[in-house]
Amino acid sequence: MTESTAAKASELLRLHQLPEILQVVNVWDAITAKVITDVPGTTALATASHSIAASLGYQDGENIPVEEMIQAVGRIAAATHLPVSADLESGYGNPAETTRRAIGVGIVGANIEDQMRPLAEAVEQMAAVAKAGAAEGIDFVLNARTDAFLKGKDREPGHVLADAIERGKAFLDVGATTVFVPGLLNEPTVVALVDGIGWNKVSVINVPGSLPPAKLQELGVARISYGPWTQRVALTALADTAASLLSGGTLPEGTRALN
Repeated sequence: MTESTAAKASELLRLHQLPEILQVVNVWDAITAKVITDVPGTTALATASHSIAASLGYQDGENIPVEEMIQAVGRIAAATHLPVSADLESGYGNPAETTRRAIGVGIVGANIEDQMRPLAEAVEQMAAVAKAGAAEGIDFVLNARTDAFLKGKDREPGHVLADAIERGKAFLDVGATTVFVPGLLNEPTVVALVDGIGWNKVSVINVPGSLPPAKLQELGVARISYGPWTQRVALTALADTAASLLSGGTLPEGTRALN
């Protein structure tokens, strides 16, 4: 752990505590990190585990070896002067050790999934990650993720919401900075989550059809990320360009050299 890492961790924590919503555009390798770093308005980066795994030939869901994930997020951290939060899935069997290793390559925050494990087990997991960050002497930002909505599609919505709130509050109690609740969330659901978990404590993913950032800020959301969707946008553009070229077209005008 370096002085630079500690400073980046403190900056990432400060960004989460501001009244303005923090938007992190997800990246998956060194060149995407460099490109997004140079976009005006970018203050921090986040990795997307799904995108990193896909770029290296693995399916999402901790199929990528932890060594390869640590190497990948380390290359991203080295490619930018901005703080980087890494998606570390559920911790690859040892969340505290994975967190320690990630900090060692320059990562200053992380998403950790609860995967709807029994609550006591999930709380123990989040507490271990928070303690690992503190033990490294930095203001590590734990964006504790609950999969209540992702795994609760066949359950009564009120019970799913109650689970998300209960888990979120428990994760904050053991040191999480924010609570990440992925899913396509409507306005009443976001309002209920903020009311239950806390103002400026809820983190969401934006997907096609999600509420716009200005509305989410108004509702008290702390952070927006975009997960694998940024890679999907890039790959859609690549596929569309290839189709155009193979049918006799030319490269798009205005294409920039970004590397």
